[in-house]
Amino acid sequence: MRARGSPYTVLVTVTVWLSLVVACLVISLTPGAGAINTMTNSLNEGWRRSIWGIVGQQLALVVHVAIVAAGVGLLVARIPWLFETIRYVGAAYLVYLGIRLIIARVPDAVEEQDLERSREGRWPMLRRGFWVNLLNPKAIIFFLAFVPQFIRLDRDPWPQYLILIGTTVVIDVIVMWFVFAATARSFRRLTSGRRGQRTLNVVFGALFIAVAALLLVVH
Repeated sequence: MRARGSPYTVLVTVTVWLSLVVACLVISLTPGAGAINTMTNSLNEGWRRSIWGIVGQQLALVVHVAIVAAGVGLLVARIPWLFETIRYVGAAYLVYLGIRLIIARVPDAVEEQDLERSREGRWPMLRRGFWVNLLNPKAIIFFLAFVPQFIRLDRDPWPQYLILIGTTVVIDVIVMWFVFAATARSFRRLTSGRRGQRTLNVVFGALFIAVAALLLVVH
């Protein structure tokens, strides 16, 4: 048996953590509903304010890991009707967001001060980000398979879960804010006019609906 503080044990621990970092980067860089939500917020509300939607998404991520840690994720995976219910509710919410964007009224002309006044509040952005990520049963199943790969049964699980959550959240925030939100910001000048804003709403609304369709079609 290896000593807990031996160089071998430290090497294994660091290797596992680096594997977690790489896995988190790949997952976060894969476009999905969270990325679409982040880019929409960045284009509509600005890069800085898009962080509130990202925070909401991270809160949902923490809930997903907690669900898996508590064993509820396994329960969801083993009860078909519960999984299907979450799947349809999640898809319906994405369709709702998509339709709301597509039919959203774009004013003919907006004064700068009116633009500031009409900005979406932090709480609605945070809440939407939370529900976009939470109502995704695929995420629960994914974390059910993902989390155990980085938890060692011969160690206290809670510090490991804290490290896993901390690493996952930090990397996802960096990717969402500095990749997806920043990329969307570079196109913001193209959507400053009424026509550009309208095009933006239709495109991202359609993307939300497309993700919902994938959620229903891909099992």
